Order: sequence, then structure tokens, then C-alpha cells
Amino acid sequence: MYNILISAGAAIAVLLILIFGFGMIWWGALLVALTVMAGVVFLLMRNAMQKLTDIFETASKDLQAQRFEKAIRDLKDAKKMGKWQIFVESQLNSQIGMIYYMKRDFSNAFPYLQDSFFKNWVSSAMLAICYMKRQKKDLMVKTFEKTVKWSPKEPLLWGIYAYCLNECGEITKAKEAMENGIKKLPSDQNLKANLENLQQGKKMKMREYGDMWFQFHLESMAALQKHQMATMGGRMKHRATARR
Repeated sequence: MYNILISAGAAIAVLLILIFGFGMIWWGALLVALTVMAGVVFLLMRNAMQKLTDIFETASKDLQAQRFEKAIRDLKDAKKMGKWQIFVESQLNSQIGMIYYMKRDFSNAFPYLQDSFFKNWVSSAMLAICYMKRQKKDLMVKTFEKTVKWSPKEPLLWGIYAYCLNECGEITKAKEAMENGIKKLPSDQNLKANLENLQQGKKMKMREYGDMWFQFHLESMAALQKHQMATMGGRMKHRATARR
């Protein structure tokens, strides 16, 4: 926000100086002023995005080290940047909401996910799932529809949308979601296989997406623990093979 005001102020100052200080015709001065404004906006935006990238990288390292509370605290502290650059606060809300959600702290995740960045399909999908768990199917569908419009090339998103519809008993709509996903991603075999499963009255198979699928907590804790044990077993087997 402040960045836009600063850029506009710089443009107005240049406009007045050129017109009243140098006697330049108004349309020429306006053209120069707009060019200055665009340049200042670009520089300030690049600076803000670099700071945001650094914050996200630090938070990512904290998460890898299981320092969840520190990551959340640093992201919350960074929200003061929202006064300077548009969409910064919503992007931070996305990250905070996602961390809470992955910790299964859904009550704390919910308000942040509600105010998350609309182009972040992961946080938006998590919000839709929260609506489903709160028995608000209409809001779930509305959120998913908005999300697939912004991120139509994410196969897991289409799969989650169909999965949630199927869980709500909307089998026909679940099939339609899968068909729409296949139209956007005609070569995706997982989408085709799951559409066939739905058509045959079988359960959708989402574990092919690995950890990305399990982070949405749509399966039981037992299933998640089984997946983690299998993953650890695979890594140990790979290491043992590599040592031979």
C-alpha cells in the first residue's frame, strides 16, 4: 500500500516540477511522471518480494528442523510488510494457515486460510476441506470452483475436489470434476484412473500423489503412519543398496 503511495507521490512531484519548473507541456510531463511512477513501483516491489522470499526461505528451514512455532512467529512478525506491498499479508496468511493445518491445528488454521492468497491453490484447497469438515458444502464447492479457475493445471487439486465431492455423497458432481480436470490435463493418467474408479463405484486412489496428498489430512492417522513407515522403509532399503 505504502509503495503505491510513495510511487504516486514521486510521480506528482515530477509532474509539478516539469510543468511549473521547466514549463513542459502537460501531456509530455504526464508521460514522464507515469514512467517515473512505474519505475519506482518496480523497484519497491522487487525489494519487497526479495524480503518476502528471504522470510519464506527462513521459515522453510525452520519447518525442516521441526521448529514450527518459530516459523509461525516469524511469519506473523513479517505481516507488518503488508502495509507496504499489496498481497504480501495474504501470502503470509497462506503460509501460516498451511503450517497450522499440516499440524492438524484446524481451528487456528481456519482464519488464516480464509484470508489467504487466492492464487495459492494448496491453502485454498485446505480452506475448502475445512468448509467440508464444518458441514458447509456450498462454501466448499464455491472455494474449489474459484481455485480450479486460478490453478487449472494442478492434477492433485482436481483429484481433491472430486474426492471431497464424493465424500459428501455428490458422486455425479465428483465425476464431472474429474472430467473437467481431464479436459485441462488430457494426458494425466491418475485423473483418468480415478474417473474410472468413480464410474465403477470404487474408491479413488490418491496415494499415488505421495506426501502432497497426505498433507491434506483426508485419510486417517493410521493410513498416514502406514505411509510414513513405508517411506522410511524405502529410504532405508535404498541406502542399504547404495552401500553394496
